[in-house]
Amino acid sequence: MKLYINEKLVEVKVEETAFSLRDRRKKDADIVILNGFILKEDAVLKEGDKLSFIKRGETPSQEDMEGLLVSRHTPGVHEKLKKATVGIAGLGGLGSNIAVALARVGVGKLVLVDFDVVEPSNLNRQQYFIKHIGMKKTEAMKKLLEDINPFITVETVDTYLDKTNIEEVFKEAEVIVEAFDNPVCKAELTTTVLTRMKDRYIVAASGMAGYFSNNTIITKKLGEKFYLIGDGVSEAKVGCGLMAPRVNIAANHQANTVMRIILGETEV
Repeated sequence: MKLYINEKLVEVKVEETAFSLRDRRKKDADIVILNGFILKEDAVLKEGDKLSFIKRGETPSQEDMEGLLVSRHTPGVHEKLKKATVGIAGLGGLGSNIAVALARVGVGKLVLVDFDVVEPSNLNRQQYFIKHIGMKKTEAMKKLLEDINPFITVETVDTYLDKTNIEEVFKEAEVIVEAFDNPVCKAELTTTVLTRMKDRYIVAASGMAGYFSNNTIITKKLGEKFYLIGDGVSEAKVGCGLMAPRVNIAANHQANTVMRIILGETEV
């Protein structure tokens, strides 16, 4: 019988179980993961199953690391995500959180675009740390993602996006994420993609300020390849700021929508 152990195809005896294999191959493993699920008791194995053995506190080899990163995925997901290229326009509250989520699930290539630097006020909702203050957001985010998942490709573009360069910057991206906080930039990116890059998907956002109900942030499909996330009304203004919880809800709606598109699930 053939199955995968830490993402490597191996042949084992038909009568083997998850725990018997652990005892023979990595007896000191604290965690046994079968097809994305941590086992609490032994399980019978079948052809094509995916097993991972993990010892808490142990740093795995580079070869094993990628397999362990994807061991909690639903089987078949990683292969599709690894081939995808996603562009993210803006690395603020939305974009920085989207980039982290997509890196964690293993999207093969991210094209990250921003021209700004990390400021102290960014830390209330963006995926940066005090040590990043003053750094270019592109540089800071690339370093963060390298620490999260060194097996993806991260391309950074330190520029101001407008209709003259959007097509060139995102020429490889199958899905483009609009993560700006400027309404003019939001509109220009969305219009450019919808009118001049009709074979690409765009995932945009509008309305995630304040601390209103979680449940008002939703994902809408507004065209064949256009998705809009948010409540559509809660803009940042005096007395209604942007804070991590609600911004992150919208960001993860966007990230999950991107992942679903890559996996062929294009309906909301």
